[in-house]
Amino acid sequence: MSPEGLHAEDTAPISRIVAEVAAAFPGERISLGEMAEAFGDRAFGMLLLLLLLPGLLPGMASVFGTPLLILGVQMGLGLTVPKLPGILARQTIKRSDLLRLASASSKGLGRIERYVKPRPGFFTSPLGERIIGWLTAYVAIMLILPGPGTNGPPAFGNIVMALGLIEHDSRVTGWGVALTVLGCVFATAVLGVLGWLGVKALGWMI
Repeated sequence: MSPEGLHAEDTAPISRIVAEVAAAFPGERISLGEMAEAFGDRAFGMLLLLLLLPGLLPGMASVFGTPLLILGVQMGLGLTVPKLPGILARQTIKRSDLLRLASASSKGLGRIERYVKPRPGFFTSPLGERIIGWLTAYVAIMLILPGPGTNGPPAFGNIVMALGLIEHDSRVTGWGVALTVLGCVFATAVLGVLGWLGVKALGWMI
């Protein structure tokens, strides 16, 4: 099946779309640029989802933080299709890892996916998508900065936000925005406390 054929599967569960994209590219590795082309008008949402899911794993978040930051800024600036820099477009993921990711997402996100359906509203508007972009950029910063327990909460909210974005569901996207804001507040507070303790410790040493 060609990548173009995936565009017609607009009602397919997200995990199934991910699996079909992996099947569309028979090579051992798939580049982010190829996936962006395969996802079509869902490219932003699907790339966010693919970059955020590994971010829930310990030690993996910072690896995906930079491309997530770039995508978030592009959305925030109003781009409707991602423009990946060459160095990022050439970055690849193992096809086997992508298939495992699809399987894991179908188990972990299946319940949420059942509630996702096209529902126009504020968060499906250009302004709403810009807000999603800037929130995603902030989440990316939280993923890049080291901190105990600061990756999961904002990443989970951003995953829900991405699910709503993919299916053009303003309600689910709104839930994701709320969860993302709460997660970012928590992560920012933890990093703030760690920074304050670091400054105090440095003062004691001096």
